[in-house]
Amino acid sequence: MALPDQGAAWPPPAWAPIYDAMRVDDAWYSGDRQRLARVYGNHKRRTERRRLWGRKSFEHRQDRRDNRLHVPLAGDIASTSADLLFADMPTIKVEDAATQERLDQLLDEGRAQQVFLGAAEQAAALSGVFLRVTWDRDLIDRPLLTVMQPDGAIPEYRFGMLRAVSFWRELDGSTESTVWRHFERHEPGRIVHALYEGTGDNVGRRVPLTEHPDTADLVDDLDRDGESTATGIRDLTAAYVPNMLPNRLHRGSPIGRSDYAAPIYDLFDSLDEVWTSWMRDIRLARARLIVPDGYLRNEGPGKGASFDDDREVWHSLKMPPNEGAGITLNQFDIRVEEHRATAEATMRQAAQAAGYSPQSFGLDGEGQPVTATEVDSRDARSMVTRRKKAGYWRHGVADMCHVMLQLDAQLFGNKIMPARPRVEFGDGVAESAEQTATTLDLLNRAGAVSTATKVKILNPEWDDTTVKAEVRAILAETGAAAPDPVGVFPLG
Repeated sequence: MALPDQGAAWPPPAWAPIYDAMRVDDAWYSGDRQRLARVYGNHKRRTERRRLWGRKSFEHRQDRRDNRLHVPLAGDIASTSADLLFADMPTIKVEDAATQERLDQLLDEGRAQQVFLGAAEQAAALSGVFLRVTWDRDLIDRPLLTVMQPDGAIPEYRFGMLRAVSFWRELDGSTESTVWRHFERHEPGRIVHALYEGTGDNVGRRVPLTEHPDTADLVDDLDRDGESTATGIRDLTAAYVPNMLPNRLHRGSPIGRSDYAAPIYDLFDSLDEVWTSWMRDIRLARARLIVPDGYLRNEGPGKGASFDDDREVWHSLKMPPNEGAGITLNQFDIRVEEHRATAEATMRQAAQAAGYSPQSFGLDGEGQPVTATEVDSRDARSMVTRRKKAGYWRHGVADMCHVMLQLDAQLFGNKIMPARPRVEFGDGVAESAEQTATTLDLLNRAGAVSTATKVKILNPEWDDTTVKAEVRAILAETGAAAPDPVGVFPLG
């Protein structure tokens, strides 16, 4: 869709169910108990309102502490996904040396690795993320690589390829009766800005950008048409990176699916139930003393009765203190092993359903020493998921790096030759020195590797000149260098 028509329903009916699903994913990802309570307490389906976080009884008892416990496993899954992808920065290369130098500078000054880490974490939780290249001459003289949220975007596709996207946000000063929305539409060759004054469920009417202070400054950068800014390049200045495809709820849609879309909401909810029950056992197991009524202090007439969770004398019996009833200790057992086993089994199943090995979350290790082969085998599922996601990220990163180089030359006058870079992710496994040495030794025994290759494997960051120098030094020290026929044989 283009910019929304005046008076149109909001959000667009086609996107309402997608935004609803993202709202649930966002609640689990945030780890905010109040947000979870709002999502499930106001859910349109009664079965969802019966979940742990949808029960209203907890909210009505304001005099009691909410003893529900939340385990942020959803956040851990998203963080693990980002770490597997961008804990090590991917290699981003172009052929031209000057262009490569400028690209490295843009990525370093723009803190690209931190941008990618944050984007990948949010993509894992919310089904995907948008990368956007923009600029602000008042801030800095270079293009800016930024991240835009999928629940604030309306993309348009043709043959599965992004052809335009409208980012929207609610502005400060919005109320229940009046909602200000800023739209930033990215098209090939230009960026369009629009401001709407509407309500919560209606986009309202389009008004001049000067009507709101957050958009008034944009007017100075607009072209003569008063609504858009030319980029000077043909490529789109935004790219969508799906977390994983296909989307099982919307088949055929280019929108990705969340790591939680197995779905594993039931497992998240059950894990919170287990930990809440475990903590309840601990609270109930506090020692209580049952004493005769005469042992307790009278609070005085008209003051009523009070209850203190932390008092050690908790319950009284209607009997004289001189009849031999005495003081009785009451203390329940804590079912530690049952709760621990249930929690670990639930976490293991949730990790596997999300596409990761339990080993990536510290499960199944049990503190026992394992071989490198066993470690690789246990992490195999996580590595497969990483390679699949890297395939989606490779294209989005390459497109936006190309756009940055083009805008850098077009708008900021840098004399470079923009080109689409090659993006390569490493294997994601950091071998120990012992593992590398063992591998090289086996290859050497088999006669399947040269000295130059062994040096390159041991020092992958070295260039060819350094590798050749190291090879010559090794051959000279080991006496394996070819003899000089002129120096060995006497002349005539």
